[in-house]
Amino acid sequence: MRDAYHEELDSIGDALVDMARLVGSAIGRATTAILDADLKLAESVIGADDKVDDLQHDLEARAIALLARQQPVATDLRIVVTSLRMSADLERSGDLAQHVAKLTRLRFPERAVPHDLHATILEMGQLAQRLMAKAAEVIVTKDVDLALQLEQDDDAMDLLHRTLFQHLMDDRWKHGIETAVDVTLLGRYYERFADHAVSVAKRVVYLVTGEHADELQADVRPEIQAGVTAAES
Repeated sequence: MRDAYHEELDSIGDALVDMARLVGSAIGRATTAILDADLKLAESVIGADDKVDDLQHDLEARAIALLARQQPVATDLRIVVTSLRMSADLERSGDLAQHVAKLTRLRFPERAVPHDLHATILEMGQLAQRLMAKAAEVIVTKDVDLALQLEQDDDAMDLLHRTLFQHLMDDRWKHGIETAVDVTLLGRYYERFADHAVSVAKRVVYLVTGEHADELQADVRPEIQAGVTAAES
């Protein structure tokens, strides 16, 4: 019975990893779609979000059944409750990737992103995908140091987000109000996607340690901080 119980706990973790990998792939493909005005790819991202939703619903059903049957306490209870919260973060991430794809569809056959912002949006999309890949790795490894580092990595997304606004506020902006709205929305989608990846990592910290990530952040090993600094330079 205990073996079956722990297999169920493990299966919840596996579902989280699957969700993280799916939404990471989705944001990457959505970025390609919006930059290339690729309607077929955009539609595939939109349709694939159903799989993420199905995984979340299945995970919730299994977690609730586990709570009802086993009445877990202490660490096991923390695993179940935290997993439910992570699944919500991941489901929302999938929605954000879908929003990027829907904007592609809305503006097709035109491109929503002007040429002079192509590189910035591409970098935001690639960074979002890397952050979610790292979040998936954190779920698998339960590596607290890596999880804490993720929040530092997110600073690069915040910088890119600010760069978009600098373009929008520039007197030389020549792409009109509609494009300005599109770019504003895109920046928000990527910034929020990154925030959800960070949130997943923080929840793993709580799952492993029983402490919130913010309480541990000051104790991050100096070599990790040094590594983040080196990566940013």
